[in-house]
Order: sequence, then structure tokens, then C-alpha cells
Amino acid sequence: MRTVEEVETQEVASPHGRLERKLMWLLGPAFVAAIAYVDPGNVAANLSAGAGYKYLLVWVLVVANVMAVVIQYLSAKLGIVTGKSLPEILGERMPRAGRLAYWVQAELVAAATDLAEVIGGAIALHILFNVPLVLGGAIVGVVSLAILAVQSRRGQRPFEFVIMALLFIITIGFMAGLVVSPVDWGQAAEGLVPRFQGADTVLLAASMLGATVMPHAIYLHSSLARDRHGASNSPQRIGRLLHATKIDVIFALVIAGSVNIAMLLLAAASLPGVSGTDTIEGAHAAITNALGPVIGVIFGIGLLASGLASTSVGCYAGASIMDGLLHVRIPLLVRRSVTIVPALVILAVGANPTWALVLSQVFLSVGIPFALIPLAWLTSRRALMGSFVNGRIMRATTIVVVIAIIALNVALLYLTFTGRA
Repeated sequence: MRTVEEVETQEVASPHGRLERKLMWLLGPAFVAAIAYVDPGNVAANLSAGAGYKYLLVWVLVVANVMAVVIQYLSAKLGIVTGKSLPEILGERMPRAGRLAYWVQAELVAAATDLAEVIGGAIALHILFNVPLVLGGAIVGVVSLAILAVQSRRGQRPFEFVIMALLFIITIGFMAGLVVSPVDWGQAAEGLVPRFQGADTVLLAASMLGATVMPHAIYLHSSLARDRHGASNSPQRIGRLLHATKIDVIFALVIAGSVNIAMLLLAAASLPGVSGTDTIEGAHAAITNALGPVIGVIFGIGLLASGLASTSVGCYAGASIMDGLLHVRIPLLVRRSVTIVPALVILAVGANPTWALVLSQVFLSVGIPFALIPLAWLTSRRALMGSFVNGRIMRATTIVVVIAIIALNVALLYLTFTGRA
């Protein structure tokens, strides 16, 4: 198998054909990061929004996905230009106490992510095979160990292929229902107009934002780009990598965004007024009744693929965070064995799994600024980024994104602590 460097330095005899092959070879890291945008937390948040408020919050997903494109590109850009991950750069610039405090909040974010993913996979196994939730969670953990073993033994590229295959299954699983569901496209278009309808919709919007723009994906993408491409002192090579990364990010997140919107539209068309749709199991039963058992099975398979892929990627992200901030490396398989415990405990005590998923996404939303503000600041530092520093338009765009996310989180915290959410 050729290396990236061999592909890039090969003489170009047929510019268009060779350029296409180069770009295709460079794609992949964004698809791994994009799994964070279609995890079981997204399923819970999007189904709850569609079943409860129909098309009202379509705009949240569209805006969140546009934000995600900007954020994930900046994260990959940081890794490509500096040859270091976001946690690694922060670890170099912060005192020990600061690194420890920052690591704690980042680990809590990673734990909330893992909670959603394992629970979602367990729910999928219960839906498909009537497997008890605790046993289902354990099975998800074991299978995710096998997926992580691919990365540990075969390297990043084969791991990317496995994750991309799961993303394809997720896409089919969650979009198949649109073919037969009675979506009101006029109302869906009206849902593009930004508005809320009471405190509950703000809570759901924050949950959807946390499930779409996920903190661990911000940390992770810089690591993925660094691990795939390595450091380079060649401006020409960095420019080629950034061009390929733009395509990678846009392509991957258009797919992920389409899946999220499809979930909300499916719920809005098929679930309003149906009892029991406040849980994923209930929503699955309603979808099966409304659209047929085949669609119900396909939906369950998509949910299972989502849980398996996202929990593997989440574990990878957690390891990158710990390595960068604390310079401590724990084998991925050991970390996976430890981090699955909280999810199994929640399943064992009988907590409402769907509501646990939604709340985990709210927690992720609160954690976004801790990842996003340093990313925006670092990529705007000429001393660090050189000629690839963010331009005026990108800096302004990033500031708008940061302010919007923080404003929504402040509203979320106010509504939560005043009891209005």
C-alpha cells in the first residue's frame, strides 16, 4: 500500500485523474469525526424534537451543521499545520493545575459521550433481538473492543474504512423511512425559520446542538489529522492537505447533517400525537406501526451501527485527550473496559435510557465552549499558524459561532436552574 507521501510526490501525468485519486486517498479523518454527529444521542434528541414539536426545530439542525463544518475544519487545520492535536497544544501552554482541571471537564464530556453511545447500542439490541439492556450494553462494549483492535493493530486507515462502512449503514438505517413517510415539505421549509415555542424547545435545541457540535469531536479531529498526515514544513503540501480536508469535512458533514434532518422529519411526519414516543423504543414501535416492520428493522440496524461506531470513536477521542493534556497513554482496549462501567450502571438501576441520552447531550452542549474557544484562539494566532492563520472572515465567523453557542447554553442553564425547562 502506498503512503500519502508517495501518492503526493508522484509525477502528475493526467492532472484531473491523478488529482482526484490524491484527494480520495486523503479523505477519511472527517468521516471518523462525523460519527460523533450521528450517535444515539442524536437519535434521542431528534426524535424527541420531531415527535413533540414537528418541524419547528429543523433550523437548529441546519445551523448546527453549518457550525460543525467550520469547527471541524478548524480542528483538522490545527492538526495539519502544527502537527499537534488541540489537547497537546493546550497541554504545552497550561500550568499543571490548569491542565488537570481542563482534563477533568474534558473527561466528563467524553464520559457523557460514551454514556449515550453504549445506551443507544443497548437499546438497539433490545429492539432488534429483545436482549436485556445491561447485557446489550456489555455486548456493545465487547464489539467496540474489536473495532478498536483494528486501529491498534492495523493502523488508522483500516479503522477509517470500518467506521465509514458503519456510517453507510447508519445513513441507510435512518433515511430509509423517508421514502414512505408522509413528510409535509411545506411545513418542513417553514421549520427553517429560527424560533422557539417555550422553555422545553430551548432545552431540546441545546440537546440537539450538543448532539451535533460535540466537544470530543473538536478535540479528536486535530488528532486524526495529525496521526494521518503528520507534521510538514512544506507550505505547498500543507495547502494540498487543507484543500483535501475542506472536501473531506464538507462531504462527511453533509451526510451526517442529512441523516439528522431525516430523523427529525421522520419523527415529525409519523410520531406526533402517538403515545410512548418519548422513548426510543416507543418511537421505534410507532415507526414500525406507521411505516411497516421492514422500516422498523432497518431503523434498529441503523441505531445499532450508530452505537457501535460512535462508542469506538468516543474512546479514541478520550485517549487523545488524556495523552495530550496529561501525557499519559492508556491502551485503548483498557480504556474501553473502564469507561463502559457508568453506562452499565445506569442501565442496571433502571433509569430511563432515552432521557439519559437527552440529558447527556445537554451536558455536551455546555462543554462545547471549553473546546471551541481555545480552538478559535489558537487558529487565529499567527505565531502558531504562520501563513495559514485564520483570515478576517473566518475569525468573524468563528466569533459568531462561539457567541451563539454560549448564548444558547446560558439560556439552557437559566431555564434548568429556575425550573422552567
